[in-house]
This record gives sequence, C-alpha cells and structure tokens, in this order.
Amino acid sequence: MAAVTAGVLVLAATPIGSYEDAPPRLRTELEAADVVAAEDTRRLRRLTDALGVVVGGRVVSYFEGNEARRTAELVDALTDGSRVVLVTDAGMPSVSDPGYRLVAAAVAAGVRVTAVPGPSAVLTALAVSGLPVDRFCFEGFLPRKAGERSSRLAGLAAEQRTMVFFEAPHRLGAMLAALVEAFGAERSAAVCRELTKTYEEVLRGPLAELASWAESSEVRGEITVVVGGAPAVVAADADFAALVAARVDAGATTKDAIAEVAASTGARKRTVYDAVIAAKR
Repeated sequence: MAAVTAGVLVLAATPIGSYEDAPPRLRTELEAADVVAAEDTRRLRRLTDALGVVVGGRVVSYFEGNEARRTAELVDALTDGSRVVLVTDAGMPSVSDPGYRLVAAAVAAGVRVTAVPGPSAVLTALAVSGLPVDRFCFEGFLPRKAGERSSRLAGLAAEQRTMVFFEAPHRLGAMLAALVEAFGAERSAAVCRELTKTYEEVLRGPLAELASWAESSEVRGEITVVVGGAPAVVAADADFAALVAARVDAGATTKDAIAEVAASTGARKRTVYDAVIAAKR
C-alpha cells in the first residue's frame, strides 16, 4: 500500500442542466483549488460566472485528446502537495467522462482521492423512468459499429437488472432499433432528454414505440435511455445445457457460463451443472 501524499484529488460533480443544482461545496472547492482541470475550459468559465465564483488557482484543460499527457503533469502536482479539482462538462468526472485515468494514477501514487457529490444523469434518469430501481447497471455508450453494438446487446439480453445507457441524439434511432432487435419490441423503456433543463422530456413506453418516435423526430439534446431488465426465465432442465453452450461459444468459461445461466434463470448452479453433465453423456 502506497503512503498517502499531502496533495488531494477532488472529483467535483457539476450540474447536468440548471446551474441552481450546483452543490455549495463545488463553489468552495473551485475557489480553494491550486489547479482546476476542466474538460472544457470555456464551459468552466460559464459555470463559474453563473455561480459567481473566482477560481484562485491555475486552470488547465483535461479532455480525451490530452488526457494521457496531462495525467502525468497533474500527478506531479498532486505529489508536490497541490489540491487538484477535476470537473467535466456535466455530472461526475470519470463516469463516461475523463477522469478514470487520473484517479487510477493518483491512487497508484498514494494520493488521496475524494469527491464532491452532485447531479448525475444516470441516477436522475433512473429515478424518473418509472422502471424498477432496486437493482440496476450502467452500460454507458454502446459501440457505434452495428456489429459490435449487436454483440454487446446480445450479452445483455438476459440481464434482469434495469439498464441505463447514454446516447448521442443523432444515433438514438439506430440505438433503439438495435435494442428492439436484441430485447424485443415490448420491453419497457424510457428516453430521458435534456434532464433538469428547460426542455426536459421523458418518454416512456415499449421499445418499439420509442424507436418509432426517434425515427420520425428530430431529436436534440443530452440523451439517457433506461431499459427494463429481462423477466426471470424458468427454463426446463433440458434448456440449461444449451444456454451454457451458447455462452461458452461466445467466449465464456464453462464455470462462468453456468453461473450466468443460474443468475439469469433463477436456477441453482448445481441444477445447471447437472444439466450440462447430463448433456455430455
């Protein structure tokens, strides 16, 4: 375990829409920072102007294009004792935004990492979706290429937890069509657009209806898609071996495939294992 250095990395959540949602501590951290690393320095300026905050420290950009190079610079500042605040355009840094690379490097260097909790498109969309919230998973952005996207969704077809995705507005139609193909036309979902902003819109319904709406509409703004999980499947013993074989063919180990089938069907692992052994006889 690395010794903790004097510096600290602060992951600061920023509003996903209304500046009024900014947590009070965000103002404090921006004013106290030695370095503020921002995904977009122009957006940071608009945020600080809206909050009436004067950043006392140095401001640097930290985005996908310079993330690798700037991570080393920021870790040097942290190990020298600086307080570095990381902000992205909206929501929590590192959640489908720059940040993970810096967090991992800071932890490896023994730097303390903390966060300013605040707005999250993932949790906001989940809460207003009307879908089950007791168990959920975040899948972020799906692959852009159709084949890779279909492969990813095939692996999620039996997922029983509510799923949360991000998508760009110009790709929403293709994404929802792919969801229909992978999960079925009647799977319940919600498309959440411009959350907490002036033109916030939440559309709920079967995937097929949402796909039809997206295809015929000029969709704009930030999009979060929430999809209900697959219903529990009670499979006959004879089906377990086939389900395991399909996962093994997709690259899973037999042990992992058995565990996945048991989880997706509600069966005991031993029952699935026995079915696989019986099929080999």
